[in-house]
Amino acid sequence: MPESEQRFGEFVAVRRHEQGHVAELVLDRPKAMNAVSTDMAVSIGAACAALAADRDVRVTVLTSSNERAFCVGADLKERNSFSDAELVRQRPTARGAYTGVLELPMPTVAAVHGFALGGGFELALSCDVIVADATAVVGLPEVSVGVIPGGGGTQLLPRRVGAARAAELVFTARKVEAAEARELGLVDVLADDARTEALALAARIAVNSPVGLRNAKKAMRLGQGLDLRAGLEVEDAAWRATAFSGDRAEGVAAFNAKRRPSWPGE
Repeated sequence: MPESEQRFGEFVAVRRHEQGHVAELVLDRPKAMNAVSTDMAVSIGAACAALAADRDVRVTVLTSSNERAFCVGADLKERNSFSDAELVRQRPTARGAYTGVLELPMPTVAAVHGFALGGGFELALSCDVIVADATAVVGLPEVSVGVIPGGGGTQLLPRRVGAARAAELVFTARKVEAAEARELGLVDVLADDARTEALALAARIAVNSPVGLRNAKKAMRLGQGLDLRAGLEVEDAAWRATAFSGDRAEGVAAFNAKRRPSWPGE
């Protein structure tokens, strides 16, 4: 059970499972199946900024309060009311929501139940691991409504499944159900209950060094796409940032004393 909850606007909540250093970022606009409006995008960005600054959070789990959907993407009803100038002005706010999740410094796990389409799937793709259950339906159908994935999908999906497979999925705009999504690598874990399994995975991650977790994530993210030699230099910099930390000293001491480490987190 979460030990505290903080609201960010009307549509986003952060629950802190303090005992295990796990935070739950909850998309909470159930009447609209979590369609991302301007207000909701602002709230996602604000929640991510708060989480990024909280050194006590070792893992963040992205979940939904809606029984039918993780997130159905951009609020197209709101978008339909925009002039071209308003759409241009709104773009940095929309981007801020997706980059907020993508740039969280700690490991992130998405728990996908029901529809995760368009921007909703891009929020999941912005996480390090995607857990889904049998109700999951994922896809990037933007070209079917005259736009393209704009929350990172054209960049994150090819990195996840390869260029040709991503091209087929984006160009056909097709929606993929859970079993095929797992087979194609669109999601990583299939579970009976996505949220329960995602929180359990987060708890298993969170027992480890917070300095190690953040630097391992940083090395993997920064090294992606580099040639091997450059990637190894990124890894070496991250190793150095970890090797002389209090966490490394505590980890070695705890190992030798055959006890559980008490991570200082610095």
